Amino acid sequence: MPHHHVAHLILGAGPTGLGAAQRLRELGVTDYLILEKGAHPGGLSASFRDDHGFTWDIGGHVVFSHYEYFDRLLDDLLGRDYLAHQRKAMIRIAGAWVPYPFQNNIRHLPPDLQWQCIEGLLSLKDTAPTSGTPAHFHDWILQVFGNGIADLFLFPYNFKVWAHPPETMAWNWIGERVSVVDLRRVLKNVVFQQDDVSWGPNNLFRFPLYGGTGEIFSRLARRHADHLRLNAKVTRIDATARMVTCADGSAITYDNLLNTAPLDWLVLTALRTGSGPPEPVRAAARNLKHNGVHILGVGLDGTREDDTCWMYFPEYSNPFYRVTNFHNYSPNNTGRPGEQRALMAEVSFSGHKPVDGAALLHETISGLEDVELMRKDDAHRIVSTWEHAEDYGYPIPCLDRDAALNVIQPWLESLGIYSRGRFGGWKYEVGNMDHSVMQGVEWAERMVLQRPEATYSLPRTS
Repeated sequence: MPHHHVAHLILGAGPTGLGAAQRLRELGVTDYLILEKGAHPGGLSASFRDDHGFTWDIGGHVVFSHYEYFDRLLDDLLGRDYLAHQRKAMIRIAGAWVPYPFQNNIRHLPPDLQWQCIEGLLSLKDTAPTSGTPAHFHDWILQVFGNGIADLFLFPYNFKVWAHPPETMAWNWIGERVSVVDLRRVLKNVVFQQDDVSWGPNNLFRFPLYGGTGEIFSRLARRHADHLRLNAKVTRIDATARMVTCADGSAITYDNLLNTAPLDWLVLTALRTGSGPPEPVRAAARNLKHNGVHILGVGLDGTREDDTCWMYFPEYSNPFYRVTNFHNYSPNNTGRPGEQRALMAEVSFSGHKPVDGAALLHETISGLEDVELMRKDDAHRIVSTWEHAEDYGYPIPCLDRDAALNVIQPWLESLGIYSRGRFGGWKYEVGNMDHSVMQGVEWAERMVLQRPEATYSLPRTS
């Protein structure tokens, strides 16, 4: 059986794994290896080109940054091969298009629904002093937005995204992910009939000129081609021997292991140490929750005047929670730039929210017609369809998550195993592309420079 040893073994060639490799090399370390189970790098940030020349991402990714390091890396990787966009996002509700964020732009709703939202906000004046700490995400939504905005938008939309009831989710992950509400600001926008759309860290974003989001990580992976094995599916990790075995029978021993694959898979399937992980660790891993996503692309001949980047859909008359005008990100995402449109829809699923995958494309096209992104006579203009499913779409910030991570991660690190990234770390709030790259970068700095990590930290117990 082939065998060799590396100082630093990395599982997964997505943003976190490639970020770790990049920083190791910058620090002068060459004794590392990346194992990627798939045939391509990028993980959930990979892109695919279909038979008709359309490029599709695994969801509506946008590239923005909280980190100077990540900005410099993007500049180095892309050069001038990118487009810069100012976000324009809309919400489809009650037959109207409401600019994002919804709560700041309710003036676009019919008057009765405007009042429903305002009345809910006014009611908070009486309940806020006695409402107490929210028990879960459902309570937090009601305490911050009132029942008008909650019932009309936030409850249905969040279930369509997460595919888990908000009562099963914590609320302390939110941070910059959700725009909170200011009653004075809401009323001023209604009275003066003004839009308020500048909120959020992704208000400005970049996108590769060619190749989709995956182009970033394809270029990064090429820098590490001599340290990257594709189609290298890991079947077993012996933590005692510090040895990883792959499906082809090859084995690699290591000093330190960075896992970027799903944390529950690591603990419940791959990891072996003596008789296996102790039951408290396994029980904690079973408490981690996630959803899956279907991505459906519809490529059409013809163009339309619409500078919207993406759109949110809280209503249940269509299956998707978000649709991206992917041709607006880059015209090269279509087969004939400037002559075609690329509509990319996202649908979540879970045990709480099953979907019929076989019927989903038909339902998506019907839904696009229902929300007027396609006309009824556009069916003959469809030149390409694309479907992709990921069992791991979003790590759910469920009520048991923090306690589970506080059990699992210290135990893994006692074995020389570090688990980071969107699903390796299982923290949605630091699961953006820049966060994920930086988790790998900071792990490398911890290994080489003994520098503490800043982006990923264990939840506080108090």
